[in-house]
Amino acid sequence: MLKIVDMYDLEHTLAAEYLKGFEYPWEALAGIKELIISLGEKLDKNLYTEVSPQVWVHKTAKVYPTAYLGAPCIIGAGTEVRHCAFIRGSALVGSSCVVGNSVELKNVILFDNVQTPHYNYVGDSILGYRSHMGAGSITSNVKSDKTLVVIKSEDEMIETGLKKFGAMVGDFVEVGCNSVLNPGTVIGRNSNVYPLSRVRGIIPENSIYKSADDIVLKY
Repeated sequence: MLKIVDMYDLEHTLAAEYLKGFEYPWEALAGIKELIISLGEKLDKNLYTEVSPQVWVHKTAKVYPTAYLGAPCIIGAGTEVRHCAFIRGSALVGSSCVVGNSVELKNVILFDNVQTPHYNYVGDSILGYRSHMGAGSITSNVKSDKTLVVIKSEDEMIETGLKKFGAMVGDFVEVGCNSVLNPGTVIGRNSNVYPLSRVRGIIPENSIYKSADDIVLKY
C-alpha cells in the first residue's frame, strides 16, 4: 500500500507523468520545484495567468487579496486561496481545492479537490484526491533531533534518506482537527484519523485511526 499506484488516482493531478517515474511517493519530493517550473512554462496562456514570475493561477481560481503566493507555484481551476494563506513556494495545487485562512504550504503536491481550509501547515508532503485536513491539523516535516526520516511499520524500518518529509496522504483521507502527522507518516486511501491524534508510521487503507494502539478496519 506504500506505492504511488496504491495510494493515488493519477487522473487527478498535473503531476501524473512525473509521479509515474517513481515507485514510492516520497521519492518525488526532491523534484517538486523543478516540476512546477517545467509545467508552468507549458500551461495554456488562455487558461492560466502568470501573475508574477513562476506563479501561475488559473483564470477561474479565486485568490483573496491578503494571500501570498511564493514562486514557483501553480493554482488550479476553481481553487480558492483564502485570506492570509501563505504559499511559500514549490506548491502544485490542483483544481477545486481550498487553501484556507492562515494555511501554509511548502514543497507540496495537492491533488484535485483537496481541502486544507483552516490553520493547517503542510510541508514536504503529498495529499491525494479529495483528502481533507481538519482545522488545525498539520504535517510535521522535520524530526526534533534533525536526523533522516525513517518510515516505521510493525515489522520494518524504511530508510528514506530525507531530512524533510511530512506525510504521504492517500485519496479520500480525512484527518481530524488538531492532529499532528509526524515525519514519515503514510496514510492509505479512504482512511480516517480521529481529532487530536498524534500519528506516526503507516496507517493501512480503509482504516480508522483512533490511537496508535487502536486502528480498526472500516470493512
